[in-house]
Amino acid sequence: MSSDAARQTLLVFCDSLSYYGPQGGLPSDDPRIWPNIVAHQLDWDVELIGRIGWTSRDVWWAATQDPRAWAALPRAGAVIFATSGMDSLPSPLPTALRELIRYVRPAWLRRWVRDGYGWAQPKLSPIARPALPPHVTVEYLEMTRGAIDFNRPGIPMVASVPSVHIAPTYGMSHRGRPGTVAAINEWAHLHDIPVVDLKAAVAEEVMAGRGNPDGIHWNFEAHQGVADLMLKALAEAGVPLDNPRA
Repeated sequence: MSSDAARQTLLVFCDSLSYYGPQGGLPSDDPRIWPNIVAHQLDWDVELIGRIGWTSRDVWWAATQDPRAWAALPRAGAVIFATSGMDSLPSPLPTALRELIRYVRPAWLRRWVRDGYGWAQPKLSPIARPALPPHVTVEYLEMTRGAIDFNRPGIPMVASVPSVHIAPTYGMSHRGRPGTVAAINEWAHLHDIPVVDLKAAVAEEVMAGRGNPDGIHWNFEAHQGVADLMLKALAEAGVPLDNPRA
């Protein structure tokens, strides 16, 4: 084992896909979720910074305003951007307006608005635009990459492109995915950042209905699949994997 002073940290910016399992959300130290599987193999610590519904815009704000990110970055051996899934999901309302629902008062009105949106979302999702246009996703990723690289020049980074889903709450629609995938891959190619295709890692489990009953979050087999691809991408980014833990 490495000494505490020498231990590196895997800094992960994520949405709920990274810490939800087949029955719901899990603590960030649960050994079955992919960030901890990866960190165990590297013999690193993990700093998991994320929240349900986060987009690449939220990652920008977290990287620049969350003191946990500031504390983790000097010790980080690599940074992973594990968002873009929410970016590409259909959003009948502009994201900023949708996020304001939680602040509606009084409580009865908030429940009424939330229930109304819950009724409308699956019906409007097949024609709705993605939560963030692909070019906006890339703009926020680039701002975040630039800020991190300014403070830690050359630190290995890994990005990801969206997963897939069979979620009734989104009307089974994911028409924004191809544009988001193309934009992220183009951006990542410009900066030599390896990209993990979350679809490749989880589609077999999700599309077969073996994930979370909500149709969007994963089972632990899918988390293992993501971990395997993340380790390959980290190696491609320059993280040494010569002596991973068994």
